[in-house]
Amino acid sequence: MRFLLPLLLAASTISTLAAAEIRTVAGTGVKGSAGDGGPATAAQIDNPFGITRGPDGNLWFCEYSGQRVCKITADGKLHVVAGIGQKGYTGDGGPALQATFNLPHEIRFDKNGDLYIADMVNSAIRKVDAKTGVITTFAGTGKPGYSGDGGPANAAQLKQPHSIQFDPAGDLYICDIGNNVIRKVDVKTGIISTFAGTGKAGPTPDGAPITGTPLNGPRSIDFDADGNLWLVTRAGNQVFKFDLSKGGAGKIHHIAGSGKAGFTGNGGPAKEAALSGPKGISIAPNGNVYLADTESHTVRMIDMKKGTLELIAGTGEKGDGPPRDAADGAGGPLKCKMARLHGVFVDKDGSVFIGDSEAHRVRVVK
Repeated sequence: MRFLLPLLLAASTISTLAAAEIRTVAGTGVKGSAGDGGPATAAQIDNPFGITRGPDGNLWFCEYSGQRVCKITADGKLHVVAGIGQKGYTGDGGPALQATFNLPHEIRFDKNGDLYIADMVNSAIRKVDAKTGVITTFAGTGKPGYSGDGGPANAAQLKQPHSIQFDPAGDLYICDIGNNVIRKVDVKTGIISTFAGTGKAGPTPDGAPITGTPLNGPRSIDFDADGNLWLVTRAGNQVFKFDLSKGGAGKIHHIAGSGKAGFTGNGGPAKEAALSGPKGISIAPNGNVYLADTESHTVRMIDMKKGTLELIAGTGEKGDGPPRDAADGAGGPLKCKMARLHGVFVDKDGSVFIGDSEAHRVRVVK
């Protein structure tokens, strides 16, 4: 077995998850691109990655190898909203439904309701206007590189951007993972700059200043209610908090992950736990931090009050199951195998949505 099963689960977490259920909200487990307009649970989807709640109240996700963006409406139907399902870099200036992408990794919405897509291999951030449905390139040129700071974002070069998120002021932050930096775009001026990272991978000491400190594979970001930025590093196997509060010291704080790859420490101190290639992060309304710990095939959570790392869903083994929903006695979140999940999103009511990528399902833990 590649990963050791967790030996330490806090009693409080076990008690809570005993009453939890996990179920599929989209996908059949079969890779494909069928079912547009029909029930989401009967549709075939292809590698769901980034997932979020849209301003329209619908659940949105992107398909990494399916080259599409889809939404699930309140009636449980799946609708394709962007992409024809083929690799490419076309469609700017026209309808998003006729565009092509190259491994879209994550999606977010701005304050106007416009959709932004991290079009990873195209080294670009695409934007879909909510009113017109027209797609354009917001940042990047389509050619990988590291240039353009101080100028227009759509004339700058990115290298494999994976994660994007807006801060409370509405500015866009980009995990420019190929350059080991986080870039920032001032939405009012369109100017791009490097917010964090030196351009070379390196250790990130606890308490280091944001400026001039290296990052090691900055993979996924989110903002908490206080406006602080949170980062998971894939290569570094760690979680950091960037203090952006008013009057803050502008420091980087190490929150979780020993820096060694593994699947240990559940129920114990978060800083001492081993993470395994985390590729997604979501801050819950109560401040707890949820991680898509991709290579352990689990969702893990940092309990901010206790300072511990808890196992929320998954067994540590790759798989797809149970095939039935937990409500009929098939098990629960801790008995449900998953397969290299990438997306995680915690909704306002605390429901945890999961882009269970290689199982080709979107799941929810309630």
